[in-house]
Amino acid sequence: MKTTLFLVAFTALTLSVSAQKMKIESGNLSFLKDQTEINVEFDFSNATFYNEKMSEQDYINKRLKEIGDDKGKAEADKWLEDWNSSKEDSFTEKFITSFNNYGKIQVSEDDSAPYTLIVETVWIYPGWFAGVMKQPAKITTNLKFVETANRNNVLAVISSKNAPGDGYFIGVANNNDRISEGYAKTGKSLAGLVKKRAK
Repeated sequence: MKTTLFLVAFTALTLSVSAQKMKIESGNLSFLKDQTEINVEFDFSNATFYNEKMSEQDYINKRLKEIGDDKGKAEADKWLEDWNSSKEDSFTEKFITSFNNYGKIQVSEDDSAPYTLIVETVWIYPGWFAGVMKQPAKITTNLKFVETANRNNVLAVISSKNAPGDGYFIGVANNNDRISEGYAKTGKSLAGLVKKRAK
C-alpha cells in the first residue's frame, strides 16, 4: 500500500506543471492572413529569474557561486559559457524550429519580411532535476508583432505565461536545456494560435 501511494505521489510530482496560458492582450492576428514568413527577434534585456524576480546578472552570480562552491571555478566558468551560448543559440533555435514545425507561417531571423515578431523574455524559472524527482522550467514571454519598417506600429501583443520546459518522463538534468524546452513549447503554442486566429 505504501509503495502504491509513493508511486502515485511521485507520478503527480513529476508530471505537475503549471499550465501554460497564452492570451492576446491587444490587437489581432488578421494581418498575418496572407503571410508566409515573419521576421523574429529575441529580447532578453528585461528578463527576471525565480520567484524573487532577480535580474539576469544576479541569476548569473547565484549560479556561479553555487557551481563554484560545489564543483570549482572551472566548472562555473564552463556554465557561464554554456549560458551565453544557450541564450544566443539554443533558446532561439528551439523556438524557431518548434514554431516552423507546427505552423503554416515560417519565422526566421531575416528582416526582409514585412512583419517582425519580438519575443521578449519576462521571467524564467530554471526548474531542477534530482534523478527520480524533478521540477520543469517555466518561461514567461511577451510576444509582440510589429511592422518591420516601423517598429512603433505594434499590431498585436500576446502574453505567454509558464510555458513548461521538461524532458517529460525522463527529465532534463541541464538547466539551460530545460529552459530551451520552454522556448520550444512557446513556439509550438504560438504557432497553433496564429494558425487559428490569422484568418
